[in-house]
Order: sequence, then C-alpha cells, then structure tokens
Amino acid sequence: MSRGNYLLVPAVLAALILGAGGPAHAEKGFGGGTDGQTEQRADTSDDGTVSVTVGGVVFDRSKNGGGDSVGALTSSTSWSPPPCWYAPKYTPEQLQKYLEPIWEAGSTGYEWDADQREKYNADDEKKGFNKDKSGKGYWWGSYVDKSYPPGWDSCDEDYFWVDLGDPPPADIENAVTPEVLAGLAYAEIRVPGTEVTLAPAEATKVNLPTWAWLDGAEFKPVSVTASVPEIGVEATATAEPVSLRIEPGTPDAEVYPASGVCEIKDGRIGEPYAKGKANDTPPCGVKYLRSSGDGTFPLRATVTWEIHWTGSGGPGGDLPDGTFGATQDVVVQEIQAVNR
Repeated sequence: MSRGNYLLVPAVLAALILGAGGPAHAEKGFGGGTDGQTEQRADTSDDGTVSVTVGGVVFDRSKNGGGDSVGALTSSTSWSPPPCWYAPKYTPEQLQKYLEPIWEAGSTGYEWDADQREKYNADDEKKGFNKDKSGKGYWWGSYVDKSYPPGWDSCDEDYFWVDLGDPPPADIENAVTPEVLAGLAYAEIRVPGTEVTLAPAEATKVNLPTWAWLDGAEFKPVSVTASVPEIGVEATATAEPVSLRIEPGTPDAEVYPASGVCEIKDGRIGEPYAKGKANDTPPCGVKYLRSSGDGTFPLRATVTWEIHWTGSGGPGGDLPDGTFGATQDVVVQEIQAVNR
C-alpha cells in the first residue's frame, strides 16, 4: 500500500478516515493510486527490459538477483532506506482536477477550502495551479514505502512546485535526488539464498573437517536502478558479495578460518572439495567436535554484500553493507574417519 501527503482536514474527518483503516486521501498521478493503493505499472522496452513504476519512481530490476531463494538485504548498521519520499506527482491540470472536487464537496470545511484555493491561486483561470507553467515543472507530493516501516508518516509536507531543471527545496528531507533514489534502489535489491554446499554432503563426521563453499555462478554482483524520468534523475545501487560467515549451530565446533568469515577469492566463496583433500584444512568450513545425536545442528550461513551507487550528476558513493543468510540442518555422526 502507499499513501500520499496528508491534506489538512478537520480532526473529526481525519479520525473517521483513519479509523476506517485507510489513508487520509487517495490520489492518482505519477504513481499515485486509488483507494490508498500505490499504482504499480510494468513496462517492457524494445530490448525486453522490464521496469516497474512504484510511488513515482521507475525501478529497473533486470539485473537483480533471481530464483526462489532470493531475499532482501538487511543493513549491517542502523541505516535504513527512506520510508517515504517526495517526487513529481501532478501536472497543474491534474492537481486542479484532483483538488477541486474535494473543495466542492465541502467535507473539509469552508475555511480550509478557502485557504487552499488561495494557496493554489485557484480563482485565476489562466495561472491557477501554475497552469501558466504547464510543461515547465511539476507539483511534487509524498509517497510511502508499501510496507509502512517506521517513519512512513514523516513526509507530511503539502504539495510543492519545482521547475524543471531545478533541484527540490533543500529543506525538504527525502525529496528525490540521486542519493535518495540510491537508497530506494537498495531496498529493491534481491540476492540469492545462502545454502552452502558441504562435503561430506549427506552427513559429516565428528572431528573431520567439512568443506563449505557457494556456487560462484550465483554469487555475482546484482544491481537495481531507480529513476524519475520526468526530471532526468536516476541512481543505480550495486551489491557485490565479499564474504561468508559460518555459524555451526553449536559451541562444540571449530570453524575455518578461525574467524568464521570466508573471504571471496577469484569470484568464489570457499573452495569445492576435491578427492585426496580429506586431511587438508579447508579454506572455508567447519569441524564438529560432537555428534548431533538423533537431531541436527542448525548451521547458519550469511553472506555480506558491499553496496555502492552511481547516479546522475555526480560520482555516487557507498551505502552500508547488507547481509542475507539462511539456516540449514547438518547431521553429524560419531565416526572418527571416513574414506572419501
């Protein structure tokens, strides 16, 4: 779901609307939906690239991770993507078409309606709503992340006008800029699951090093581009895998390397086991010191991804690392040695 910027309605009306579980108003424009829903539109270009428009922003996910096990990154710091943002929402004619029926209904009160009419110069047929600037700018409004994260209601500025070629007002937080778009692109990144390949595969043995690695073909950089074509602003956030952390699921185990963090090397995380290396120390793996009995140990594998971004009008920069992990059950048997 999505929600635009609030109109200043009387308290009773606001209570009725919010009590019904919906937004203060629904709208339709650059990504604005109806009935409180964010309009989502998919467009396919001539080269087959699919872009999705959500909340006034176009997301190109053609270079994103795919498959059934993909998931979103969790920031390794307290940083989080913008929970809401401002972007072009209406042309002058669209804003007039949206607001005038609200005023005519009288549900928001005469005094408020009068203030709004004055604000948008509504009584001037030629210049009202900045119609004399049609094609030269847009009315911007707020959008909200569909998951309603903390801070989703912080974008409470009323509509404001921005001429084409001008930056949005510097005092309005989260008005789309390349950096804000980079944060929104970060939130759309999906990376492959982290079930590691183990050798031995079916069941490992007590005191026997178990090799662990990830398929290098799957763990490659992924990226998402977020843009607002109407104003020519875009940013691409790229995630690159850098390391794998192994957590055995029991304190009675040793990990390789001792830090439990396997760095990526030559585009691969860990090294596949090869015949004849049974007694070698794996570059990435684990050695269990006791059996799992009738159960299993929950081995946790978490990949860390470095995130950087590039955007229009500047070199870009770095965003906090992201992590994505999964747990898999490991059977450990009471056998001291095995021929492989």
